[in-house]
Amino acid sequence: MSIFGAHYNLERHSIGLAVAVVAVASIGGLFEIAPLFTIDETVESAPNMRVYTPLELAGRNIYIREGCYACHSQMIRTLRDDVERYGHYSLAVESQYDHPMLWGSKRTGPDLARVGGKYSDQWHVAHLDNPRHVVPESIMPSYTWLLRNEQKTDDLGDQLRALQRLGVPYTDDMIAHAAKDASAQANPNSEAASGVSERYGNDTNIRAFDNNSHKLTEMDALVAYLQILGKLTDAAEKDPANAGAGHD
Repeated sequence: MSIFGAHYNLERHSIGLAVAVVAVASIGGLFEIAPLFTIDETVESAPNMRVYTPLELAGRNIYIREGCYACHSQMIRTLRDDVERYGHYSLAVESQYDHPMLWGSKRTGPDLARVGGKYSDQWHVAHLDNPRHVVPESIMPSYTWLLRNEQKTDDLGDQLRALQRLGVPYTDDMIAHAAKDASAQANPNSEAASGVSERYGNDTNIRAFDNNSHKLTEMDALVAYLQILGKLTDAAEKDPANAGAGHD
């Protein structure tokens, strides 16, 4: 009997077909699940990994809301072309606090996994306001309204609390000061700015990202997020494989 004949006979018996489907699906599931038992051995550790500040988290929400992930990946692959253009390939530990994950391979625009610090705040503001001002051939749409829209902060504490329940190590103190810290991060002259450094580290970017410290805008939040991409941990810099990696 040919394989096609056997398949035809199997289709005539619903119970047998169901058992066969479960068996085949189980094989595929085994190959996906089995590696998870060794995840502690394969995922890098990053003791100095820090969490997103409330303002950076708000910027990440805007990044997702505006569909930026649809054109920009945040996953540098191990391919030589990727490493030479964007830097060390992405490590799993660098996205351990990301909910949801933004890994992917769709690149209408460049990968942004390590864009933090590559350009100035002014460059990002001009680029988001009108991409053609800085990249004449760009096909990216303008996001002018980000400069006009005031950034909401009243729900940031709830967002941090939800992430805390998912395993992100936000402290109760961080949650309690979320709204105040978001405003202070974009206003270095405020009395609350020192609290941001105390809670999130001295390397935290504290400045008027849109060059206007008197108003907290969605532009502040998005630029703050872009400027921290690839900077939450130095695990990639300490990785032995980084010796031959390219640089941004």
